[in-house]
Amino acid sequence: MPSRVEDYEVLHTIGSGSYGRCQKIRRKADGKLLVWKELDYGTMAESEKQMLVSEVNLLRELKHPNIVRYYDRIIDRTNTTLYIVMEYCEGGDLSSLISRCVKERRYLEEQFILRVMAQLTLALKECHRRSDGRATVLHRDLKPANIFLDIRQNVKLGDFGLARILNHDTSFAKTFVGTPYYMSPEQINRMSYNEKSDIWSLGCLLYELCALSPPFTAYNQKELAEKIREGKFRRIPYRYSEELNTLLSKMLNLKDYLRPSVESILQSSLLCEAVAEEQRKVQALPQRRSADSDVPLHKPAEPAAAPAAELRLKEQALRDREQVLKEREERLERREQELCARERLSNEKLSAVAYFGSLSS
Repeated sequence: MPSRVEDYEVLHTIGSGSYGRCQKIRRKADGKLLVWKELDYGTMAESEKQMLVSEVNLLRELKHPNIVRYYDRIIDRTNTTLYIVMEYCEGGDLSSLISRCVKERRYLEEQFILRVMAQLTLALKECHRRSDGRATVLHRDLKPANIFLDIRQNVKLGDFGLARILNHDTSFAKTFVGTPYYMSPEQINRMSYNEKSDIWSLGCLLYELCALSPPFTAYNQKELAEKIREGKFRRIPYRYSEELNTLLSKMLNLKDYLRPSVESILQSSLLCEAVAEEQRKVQALPQRRSADSDVPLHKPAEPAAAPAAELRLKEQALRDREQVLKEREERLERREQELCARERLSNEKLSAVAYFGSLSS
């Protein structure tokens, strides 16, 4: 039996936007605390409604410990309102955490930032590299206000309201959306872009966790766009390691093809301990009883398990693909370094010629 609005009790409104309200609710059947987003679809065009259906279906598919969990949807045709029922994150969002740190004049520990980096990168990996062969998902609005914390201070990537499915038959998405402070240069320039734009935004977000302000700031959008195109930013505070600073600098490379992939970030020596810890958590999950009330009221049927040999072949194919991409990135990075070295040598020669020319005159 489909859920109804009456199955939930509204506790209070968390926030509101152009889409409608986000409210904290209690499921009457078991008292579980959740949130729902209400979206008024009455004024939407048919194309927008179709896009909304796609987004809800997308939310249903994304199941990961570091992605805000979808539970249910309710369609109230009388009020032309769609309710999307989702996981409630007790710890608030990273934007509020950063604001508290600024107010209290304290920095976050590097170990916490590395755990956030590991968890968010694993969430993006689930979006970017779908092992089941389905469409790649670009979040395209990564920012502190869209990253939530649960009661154990684990991060949850949320608010896929601006995410779109990047189909296999089109390599790039061109829709211009996102938040200016975290926009990649290719978004600012309204160019085609791929998953590497999410890597840039993730770099901006992690930079802000360290410095307590974004890498690029300005008083207006035009000035901000110029700063992003220029790509220059201050080093994160020296309390943080050089290795963390180097990885963030790579993520904020102006050239998207030189930014690391999610796989190379996860394989970095900096994150090996944090990633191992997350893997241990995932392995422990099946041992938990469903009594912890994390099971949705209407549990979807589980897909049939694929034969082990087929899974191994898929995993090997993915590893081979990642190796090819990694080697390509390394070649491009070496080429970029060679070009920079040549340019530097050429500038030095020109300077020498100019200097000795001035002496002779």
